[in-house]
Amino acid sequence: MAETAPNPPHMPSLEDIQHWTWVFGRAQQILLEHGMDLAEHAPAAPPLGAAIDPTAAVRAGAELWADTMALWQRFLDPEHTAPFHETPEQARDKRFKAPEWREQPVFDFLRQSYFLIADHLLKGVESLDGVDPRHKEQLRFATKGFIDAISPSNFPATNPEVLAKTIETGGENLLKGLQHMLADLEKGQLTQTDAQAFEVGRNLATTPGKVVKRTPLYELIQYSPATETVFKVPLVIFPPWINRFYILDLAPEKSFIRWAVAQGLTVFVVSWRSADASMKDVTWDDYIEHGQIDAIDTIRDLLKVDAVHAIGYCVAGTTLAATLAVLAARGQVEKVKSATFFTAQVDFSEAGDLNVFVDDDQLAMLRSLAADGFLDGRYMAATFNLLRGRDLIWSYVTNNYLLGKDYAPFDLLYWNSDVTNLPVAWHMSYLADLYRDNRLVVPGSLSAGGTPIDLTMVKTPAYIQAGREDHIAPPASVWKITHYFKGPLRFVLAGSGHIAGVVNPPAAGKYQYWTSRKRAKTLDAFLASAKETKGSWWPDWIEWIAGQDEERVAAKGARIPGKGRLKPLCDAPGTYVRAR
Repeated sequence: MAETAPNPPHMPSLEDIQHWTWVFGRAQQILLEHGMDLAEHAPAAPPLGAAIDPTAAVRAGAELWADTMALWQRFLDPEHTAPFHETPEQARDKRFKAPEWREQPVFDFLRQSYFLIADHLLKGVESLDGVDPRHKEQLRFATKGFIDAISPSNFPATNPEVLAKTIETGGENLLKGLQHMLADLEKGQLTQTDAQAFEVGRNLATTPGKVVKRTPLYELIQYSPATETVFKVPLVIFPPWINRFYILDLAPEKSFIRWAVAQGLTVFVVSWRSADASMKDVTWDDYIEHGQIDAIDTIRDLLKVDAVHAIGYCVAGTTLAATLAVLAARGQVEKVKSATFFTAQVDFSEAGDLNVFVDDDQLAMLRSLAADGFLDGRYMAATFNLLRGRDLIWSYVTNNYLLGKDYAPFDLLYWNSDVTNLPVAWHMSYLADLYRDNRLVVPGSLSAGGTPIDLTMVKTPAYIQAGREDHIAPPASVWKITHYFKGPLRFVLAGSGHIAGVVNPPAAGKYQYWTSRKRAKTLDAFLASAKETKGSWWPDWIEWIAGQDEERVAAKGARIPGKGRLKPLCDAPGTYVRAR
């Protein structure tokens, strides 16, 4: 008996295609109308050329109509029409990797029409003159989000993979996807990985160590030495309090902490407490005075050393810069031998897409969400997901809800979903004072513990790492640290982004980094003279650390957690990292 050929995916009808063409066209019309409205009400608009060019909308509509007609002609008469030319980015788009998107004319039409409309929508934003720059940036971000949302890959009727899966399973994929969606709605968070596959202390955050101090704000973890001798100057790592610290201690082969211990460093890590109502009055001063400076002094006293090496990651790097300025103003600069900054910003004038979330309306909404004095970490997680909505939202909508796939185990995504709550008083001032008003770079505008902050007083040797593709702390923004610090600086641009650019162990052999011996005034000038090196920048960093002070001592006494005057409270990774 002959085998029955599998049923082909249901093809979208002509009415479906006409409907989506109308949706895309109406979207552009709405965009242009909204842009005109923004221009009309834009504050501080320049007196000349402030009005929208009345021909812009007509020109944009004509170009869209012409391109749409060319698309229809290509669909109806492909043999006598110039082929569609993809950009390199379109060719790499993972949403359209299934062969049906190119081999079946209807799906190929949908794909091409989507790219065409997306291009015109973004061009429409760029063509709007007389719009306040901040409003235009918000409009650009919202447009990109809208474009990601309306992709034909996000809908069952226009995604060939979903259609084929639905026929194959008799709709079981959609039922399973519905269960996934309802579970996510119940917990208020998009599921990105199998949460049962990981456990902190079992297969994440497993580097041996002890909690040697606990305060209402943080736990201090000291890690056990792995070498007979260690550098005399210890290392303290300040991770961002908007995430769990174990991004730097994932699986052993990815752990920066374990690697640093293996290089002969005595490593301490601050594990911040996830906020609750008792932390409603915690402010900037607390993270500097009772967080970073307190941890530095504790380590110096425990090991009887004059100074520490310090690392600040992201927002904790911003705060470390302020801490260095405070210590300099107090004549205590010798407490920090060197400072390393992972994707940290001090000048927020070019802080990227996060700026679109910082205006008076957004701040008022945040305040309304934090009635108990703390902000639920799920809000921040959703915000960061929106910055990469295509990868961190819509890909999971397709895989989890439409295809009904099982969740794949991925340690990085588990960490990404392991949210922390934030003290609302400090978080609001952080957004307003730094992102909105950019006060940290104004000498004396901010203070901590009564000490005015002036970043130009910082002369501590600094290692500044940025990620080439970082969407949270763009490299041009991180570079601005070099405009303020006056001490010896080493700037390193790493391949990849905010996480993978940092968590890149040498054994993986991934990415690359750029360095330059010349002191450059701009990032472009740095890149013009930079040397590319394949692989991880971690070996470059440890060489730089050794260059600051290479003296070593025996790994005994207080260098072993619990053998000094601070007795162990519990094993690493501690209790604060497990609090929910």
